[in-house]
Amino acid sequence: MKKILIVEDEQDMVTGLKFNLEARDYDVIAAYDGETGYQKALTEKPDLVILDLMLPKLNGYEVCKLLKKEIPDLPIIMLTAKSQEAEIVTGLEIGADDYITKPFSVLELLARINALFRRVAPGTGLQEIHRFGDLEINFKKYNAQKKGKALRLTPREYELLRCFIERQGEIITREGLLKEIWGYDSYPDTRTVDTHIAKLRRKIEDKPEEPKLIITVHGIGYKFL
Repeated sequence: MKKILIVEDEQDMVTGLKFNLEARDYDVIAAYDGETGYQKALTEKPDLVILDLMLPKLNGYEVCKLLKKEIPDLPIIMLTAKSQEAEIVTGLEIGADDYITKPFSVLELLARINALFRRVAPGTGLQEIHRFGDLEINFKKYNAQKKGKALRLTPREYELLRCFIERQGEIITREGLLKEIWGYDSYPDTRTVDTHIAKLRRKIEDKPEEPKLIITVHGIGYKFL
């Protein structure tokens, strides 16, 4: 049974998450401030930490830094009420493996947890740096370059690239991307995916109108070559 540590000062949220995660056969422990969360992570040895950004005593950034120093392979999903891209990217740069912005659905969080466990499973780890022609992506440091110049990719764009690279050469449906990246089992408007892909292509493709990396498979989805 996988053990999950929730570090969150909103007790009602902890109660709801604990109920839903235990219903999926996870062993759940909780801490309501950063200092206690850090100590519990060291003593309880969870398989994954759900870490709020705004915490008393030690904030989420500080806890994440300390834990990644002590337990580099510990997966951390950061919770944040802030939608600013800079705040999210900062969390990823200091070691968080994923993030989710409040408010969120339990199904989205479960999808993120399952995806992260798959990603860190033995034999499935994604290497740190990937190069495709003049494009370089570093998933450890969350930075990317094209022709030696830094690219400003959003956290969602990194997630899309990670998904494509992990399944390079496979056709991924729009619905599959919505489930994998957005955490939805169903979604009324798959144009959400198309819009994000179009923005990503403008950043990584030489000619976005004639893509060489992210290929559209008409009527189905996309494939990364």
